[in-house]
Amino acid sequence: MKTEKVALVVACVAIVIGIGSTQGPVKDMLAQLKPQDDLAVWMDIPKAANNDLRLRIETAAAKLNAPPVDAVVDRVWKAIPGYNGLEIDVESTYRNALLAPKEPIKLVYRQIEPKVSLNELGAEPIYRGNSAKPMVSLMINVAWGNQYIVPMLDILDEENVKVTFFLDGSWLSKNPELATEMLKRGHEMENHAYTHPNMSTLSRARATVEIEKTQKLLKESLGVTNKWFAPPSGDFDQETVEIASSLGLKTVLWTVDTVDWRNPSPESIVAKITSKAEAGTLVLMHPTASSSKALKAMIRGIKAKGLQLGTVSQTLSAERLIPSDVE
Repeated sequence: MKTEKVALVVACVAIVIGIGSTQGPVKDMLAQLKPQDDLAVWMDIPKAANNDLRLRIETAAAKLNAPPVDAVVDRVWKAIPGYNGLEIDVESTYRNALLAPKEPIKLVYRQIEPKVSLNELGAEPIYRGNSAKPMVSLMINVAWGNQYIVPMLDILDEENVKVTFFLDGSWLSKNPELATEMLKRGHEMENHAYTHPNMSTLSRARATVEIEKTQKLLKESLGVTNKWFAPPSGDFDQETVEIASSLGLKTVLWTVDTVDWRNPSPESIVAKITSKAEAGTLVLMHPTASSSKALKAMIRGIKAKGLQLGTVSQTLSAERLIPSDVE
């Protein structure tokens, strides 16, 4: 769902309420009001036949309303994105409930954007998402390992998970069909420089070429508008971040590394990632034998912690995840 200046969301919930049908003039009057079904989201409210309808809605709002969280530059984690606040429109929810007394209540929501966004933090590296957002992203850097890519894509399809692939430009130039398959399956395609260099050792001109060449190739070969840059081997300096920023890209590192290039056992990868994954975690991996074998269990372990998996763009977005139920 896309947010605008004031983003509207709707959360679906089945709730049983004891409210009778409205009759006579009142019913006619309510029928004149325009319901806001396109704004509604379902949420579960416990049955309480003797409670006032408005009071029950206000109680649910008190539990769910949350203030926005501003983006900040942390001393350790550097740029951390903000997180939208959530506010239930009690009046609209109440009006809609009166209009449809035999239907489950639809709570009407809006998301409140933070005063400070990630875009306002300047040229800063990003290592993680906001710790209030229960989402994790798998970042797969690709410069080699073709034999494991399709098996990994199949697992991602099976688990209904989308990831972000950071592509080495020279790899992309040689493997456009495989890159197209990744894109076709709904994954995010981003920038990993062109020749996998240590960015901090390059002149400004050379570093610019490394990023810009892959940025153009992503557009020309895949039709992708590049947003993120992952420095090869995690090597960068402030100039690297500033160059990427001048090209419209934010520099992304990782929170937890599988270190799969060392060929650890799949079991050790699963144990490491599932134990360390938390809200906002960015997980670094590659198309290796170890990560390919660990992928399914890793995903299921992360989900078992109550975390969703999404692309880097989704995880670093301020978009709030709407709760699916109310206790």
